[in-house]
Amino acid sequence: MIKTTDKSKWNDWRWQLQNRITTLEELSKYIELTKEEIEFFDAVSEEYPFAVTPYYLSLIKDPKDKKDPIRLQIVPSPLEIDEKAQENSHPNALNEETFIKGLTHRYEDRVLISVTSYCGVYCRHCMRKRIFKEGTYATPKELLDVYFDYIKSHKNVKDVLISGGDPLTLDNERLKYILDNLSSIEHLEVIRIGSRVPVTLPQRLYDEELLDILSKYDKLWINTHFNHPNEITEDAKLAIRNLLKAGVPVNNQAVLLKGVNDDKETMLELMRKLLSIKVKPQYLFHCDPITGTIHFRTSIEKGLEIMDYMRGRLSGFGIPTYAIDLPGGKGKVPLVPSYFKKLENGLYEFVAFDKTKVIIEE
Repeated sequence: MIKTTDKSKWNDWRWQLQNRITTLEELSKYIELTKEEIEFFDAVSEEYPFAVTPYYLSLIKDPKDKKDPIRLQIVPSPLEIDEKAQENSHPNALNEETFIKGLTHRYEDRVLISVTSYCGVYCRHCMRKRIFKEGTYATPKELLDVYFDYIKSHKNVKDVLISGGDPLTLDNERLKYILDNLSSIEHLEVIRIGSRVPVTLPQRLYDEELLDILSKYDKLWINTHFNHPNEITEDAKLAIRNLLKAGVPVNNQAVLLKGVNDDKETMLELMRKLLSIKVKPQYLFHCDPITGTIHFRTSIEKGLEIMDYMRGRLSGFGIPTYAIDLPGGKGKVPLVPSYFKKLENGLYEFVAFDKTKVIIEE
């Protein structure tokens, strides 16, 4: 299988990126594809490019299993370009950008900046998958400086999310430039990097120089995206340990995906494993209605059932906030099962974790 590669090469993040699997011919060497996947591979990947690191591909347990949760996240599906399957979707449903390319200022105190279009793996459920066919680029310093000036001039901004693409695929010098500039802005209180590197390219976080750079910034957090327990490997655990040793706290923002993790026990196991490696489950996002991804969408009822199941089976800090991102740039809204109702005469009826009903007076 793919992991027969020399260990020193395997653990080199640059080797992983240089040897990404990007073609049908290469992919067919490692997993069994369906007739439809082969037939539509070129058409799908032309619209939504395909690439996967050898490491992440190696997490597929059975090359013949068409329902493997890793496989579902990386193999181009004919559904991505099926007009009927995508009929209720929109290419930019969340209306991310403002008047500065690559900068989004949706909430008063938060700004998102895009610093690269490159990812080690092109996830099939990605909300920004439409940008990948435009080619890969790192945001030029001239535009980064525009971002920094914008943030400096908006003193109400307390929190910046560095996004992309995957920011941690940038070289160390460019990352340091970005973090130095943001850290020098006095009114900024939080700097977050949104990255799937701990999941798809953990070898990046074996780089001592990078870890030393990250350790210098007290305001820094990492938001990562583990979606399935099978992604929490020994390699991923080491990557997370290295971040924590560098003083960088890590939150997880999973996406509820049909066939991947829309199962009570799978989600419960994911949250337990995240806690075991000291990663805080922050969000479970309802899949966005983005063109090319909507076939991953489950019902909200399914998500609420999963959230209800985890209550009483996990400590409170291990249960993420289930949320939906509203279209048109209207932001995130928590989705919460209802555990009480108002009765007459100032009484309330509550549902306990064991489903018993308790009535108390206000």
